[in-house]
Amino acid sequence: MVRVLAVDLGSSSVRAQVFDERGEPVDELRQAAYGGDDPHEIVRLVREVVAGRDARVDAVGVSSFGHSLVALDASGRPLTPVLGWRDIRSAGAAEELARRTDADAVFARTGQHLHPAFWPAKLLWLAETEPEVFRAAARFVSAADVVYAELAGAEPVESVSLASSTGLLDIHRSAWDDALLDLIGVPEQKLPRIGDEAHGRWFPALFDGACSNLGAGCTGRGRAALMVGTSAALRVLYETDAPDPKPGLFLYRLDDRRVVEGGALSDGGNLYAWLGKTLAADAGDPRPDHGLTFVPFLGGERSTGWDATATGTIAGLTFATTPADLRQAALEGVAFRIAAIAERMPGLEEVVATGSGLLRDPVWIQVMADALARPVTASGVEEASLRGAAVAALQRLGYEPVDAPLGETFTPHEERVGAYRSARERQERLIEVMRGDD
Repeated sequence: MVRVLAVDLGSSSVRAQVFDERGEPVDELRQAAYGGDDPHEIVRLVREVVAGRDARVDAVGVSSFGHSLVALDASGRPLTPVLGWRDIRSAGAAEELARRTDADAVFARTGQHLHPAFWPAKLLWLAETEPEVFRAAARFVSAADVVYAELAGAEPVESVSLASSTGLLDIHRSAWDDALLDLIGVPEQKLPRIGDEAHGRWFPALFDGACSNLGAGCTGRGRAALMVGTSAALRVLYETDAPDPKPGLFLYRLDDRRVVEGGALSDGGNLYAWLGKTLAADAGDPRPDHGLTFVPFLGGERSTGWDATATGTIAGLTFATTPADLRQAALEGVAFRIAAIAERMPGLEEVVATGSGLLRDPVWIQVMADALARPVTASGVEEASLRGAAVAALQRLGYEPVDAPLGETFTPHEERVGAYRSARERQERLIEVMRGDD
């Protein structure tokens, strides 16, 4: 009887659970939330949810939030907090990099944009704002590497998957991008070695976006995972020998044969939480003709414009506007940006909703279906990234888990599809005005 322990390092919590060879959970889910960016806290909480279970299984698979950066001293101690994707202080550094190099060529090599979510801008920002820390750093690693050093006793070795999420990997060679390293002044010796070999029972940590697709059964170009967790994303996972990044989207490697393609928003479950804190709890029902246009860039823009300095906007406010109208407009605004991503992915045939932000709110799934003008099926997997880590480990062991379960399918309301198309056009025009393109 095969058993694998799956660990999910999320951007706000860590989770762990044991799965069998079918990819089905066989013990309780352990979860611990954290509210900061302290790498020591993350390690402590991972210890708590793992609690020795890694010694009683055949393998450990790990899903980790991507793009995180930690500077270590010569003894392996963190010199910085975890610099995550939501930290956009390096927006100016990203703009500086775009002026100093060919941004299109960088995108073609790495599949990532010059955006503060990724390592190139963060490293340049660190060099400019904290030069003593930058010079003292013996190694730059991801948060997952810190966990592996403590729990698996492993030297920093970055999986192809997590390395790809840094924006510093040449996805065609699966090697660190020499030109970018020269540009930001970081020798390759200060980065982890890239490799996918196991550390004892521990397989290398994988980018959580790829794990989410694996866990929800969204593989192949035709079936996309529509995920709303802290952020939001629409992704496909497929095999290719020739990675070809598409404008406005991202392209990450999972391994030497599979890539993850799609788009991401900085506003997702975090926007949902903001609405809950900001608006009246008993808001009633929204008006179908609320007339609001909501641009969900409260955390800056990633796909499709990748403008980290963008901010959220609401147009159409009147004295008749209610909290319910505002909430509805915000959910629609996210759905319209997902639709903009889907337009750049013409091979889509099926969309599966996953992530706690969507699965706990069927109304939002229906809004997504209406905005996409296509059915959206709810995933039957509550923790897709966690299950994906188990699936990846089982595949490494030579097992193929059963298909992921599916739930209810939400069919577009024909009377809403046309109205949403017009509303999305209004959103696009407002975004153009915000960018000064009018």
